[in-house]
Amino acid sequence: MTSSLDTVRERLRRFAEYEAADSSPLYSHLAAEAAGDDDVARLLTAASGNDAHPTLLLAAAHRLLQSEPIHPLTRYYPSLGGLDGPDEQTWSLFREFVLDRAKAMRELVGARFTQTNEVRRAAVLYPAVASVAKRVRGAVGLLEVGCSAGLLLGMDTFSYRYLCDGGEQITAGPAKAAVGLHCALATGPEAVFPALPRKVTVSARVGLDRSPVDASDEEELAWLEACVWADQPDRIRLLRTAAAAQRRKPPELVAGDAVDDFATAAARVPDEVPLVVFTSFALPYLSATRRDDFVAALREVASRRRLWWVAMEDYAAGLRHVLPGRDELSYAATGRATLGLVSFENGQVSAEVKAQAVPHGQRMTWLAS
Repeated sequence: MTSSLDTVRERLRRFAEYEAADSSPLYSHLAAEAAGDDDVARLLTAASGNDAHPTLLLAAAHRLLQSEPIHPLTRYYPSLGGLDGPDEQTWSLFREFVLDRAKAMRELVGARFTQTNEVRRAAVLYPAVASVAKRVRGAVGLLEVGCSAGLLLGMDTFSYRYLCDGGEQITAGPAKAAVGLHCALATGPEAVFPALPRKVTVSARVGLDRSPVDASDEEELAWLEACVWADQPDRIRLLRTAAAAQRRKPPELVAGDAVDDFATAAARVPDEVPLVVFTSFALPYLSATRRDDFVAALREVASRRRLWWVAMEDYAAGLRHVLPGRDELSYAATGRATLGLVSFENGQVSAEVKAQAVPHGQRMTWLAS
């Protein structure tokens, strides 16, 4: 079912005011203008349901612009060599560009999904995954739901540098790594950031996605790049580096539904290996009912094997279902993600909030003791 124009306009407005306002002047500007322009906003109605997110419209435009590198609009796109910030001409050029290519825009929006394989999120996920590995005292198997190209499945091969408020630096992961991540780290009251290992042993890597991306295919990689916000070229460079590194140790990617095919994907990790399922901003693309179904699928598989869920998600989009009794406002800060660690043992669900972080993983506030 396609989204209504009113729904699309409201999503564009919220994206401009909250999601992109502090991190992407270009996308905040374009989304705000599109929210008030029915002709442009209507292009996004070609997507179905929760897929009709502003990032999909912007990614489609980015992808078409990649093919026309001399178009005047590129001067506002640092990803394509542009150096100008948004000004009084930006919107008119963007509007003309997408409406002149309305057919191609609708085809991309209708056929593609937002597939942001944001590598820097690994810096937020890694401490929680490492804590499970420490608990089981051995190797773990990773299963990412909503994996896109599965680049985060290589998190154990990345190096990490956490820059603390007081100037201290905490390092983790292998000393020599192709992918090195930095994350600004603050700690909440009475919180203690855990000691992190140099190595987490991962014996299986499986990704589940309705449309997995082969990052070794240049056309598919180009779409992943188009999904990166155009005024953040450092993210594209990191994406390319991680994609090249992945070729040395590729994960197994499974095409399927997050709920209906979850058990099948989980079975690709041997039963004797403790299973760490992780998601990062995957739940908003499921309906509220399907989010409940996803948690039920986790429970069902956990009834047969050891399983943990590491979730870097919007609190209201799903974590509140497994964090009963929490003050929702404490974890639903606008523009931030909640890092939760959920265990399923002996039929019981145990959930803990570990941290809050910005969506792309550059900054994190650790909350667990």
